[in-house]
Amino acid sequence: MISIQNFHFAYRRNTVFEDVTATMKPGHIYGILGRNGTGKSTLLYNIAGLLYPTGGKIEVMGFSPHKRESSFLQDIFIIPEEFYLPDIPVEKFVQYYSPFYPKFDKKVFLEHVQGFEIPVDSTLQAMSYGQKKKVLISFGIATNVSVLLMDEPTNGLDIISKSQLKRIIAGAIDENKCILVSSHQVKDLENLIDEVIIINATKIILKEGLENVGKKLSFKISFDEDDLEDALYSESLLRGNAIVSRNTIGDESGIDLELLYKATMADPLKMQTVLVD
Repeated sequence: MISIQNFHFAYRRNTVFEDVTATMKPGHIYGILGRNGTGKSTLLYNIAGLLYPTGGKIEVMGFSPHKRESSFLQDIFIIPEEFYLPDIPVEKFVQYYSPFYPKFDKKVFLEHVQGFEIPVDSTLQAMSYGQKKKVLISFGIATNVSVLLMDEPTNGLDIISKSQLKRIIAGAIDENKCILVSSHQVKDLENLIDEVIIINATKIILKEGLENVGKKLSFKISFDEDDLEDALYSESLLRGNAIVSRNTIGDESGIDLELLYKATMADPLKMQTVLVD
């Protein structure tokens, strides 16, 4: 569905991506993790055709995004971190913009905005940033596009809204859709994504299904200093140590996404080697 081949991107002299190759398949929710400024938004914008590769190529659903063909645009939607919405009522927003998306489902939209407790009789500019983001998220889900891109969607949302957003995204995926969610708040993606993509220093340093991560790695809090000897990664806590180690038991381990991220950032090659074995 999404094919990235030898992808390069730079802002003048600032190289953001260099020779990146990856594929994203339908039926999956991908979580893109990385520090601020590492290129998460840039990657999504290139996939959406809002930015153009400076080298290599990207194909999405068989289209070249930068050509911005109508058949492509009506089947992809991006929810950016920063956005502007016109000063019109919610109903007018739906009336004006939904025709661009043939699979738009107004019933789904209304269900989500009501679930988010959005005052639909209010104009968009009278809403808070969080309320506007909830409207945009609800609209994006209701488009029923094949590729949905969400850039830092939990920014501006409270704890309850974040939990509701997870349920909405999980309910939106099917075998024909691909959802990419970027975040620097690792915890916000736990129990949502099924494949993780970690970006650092112009590269994708890890791209792995969480099912395989659970089979290969074990995550635990240990009070036994002897466990540190076999740890792939550890960090000291107020009491005990948080440890990532090889899963020698065979049963699938519960995954601590934050620990996985930290371990990968500390030693990408080690993590890649363990997960491929």
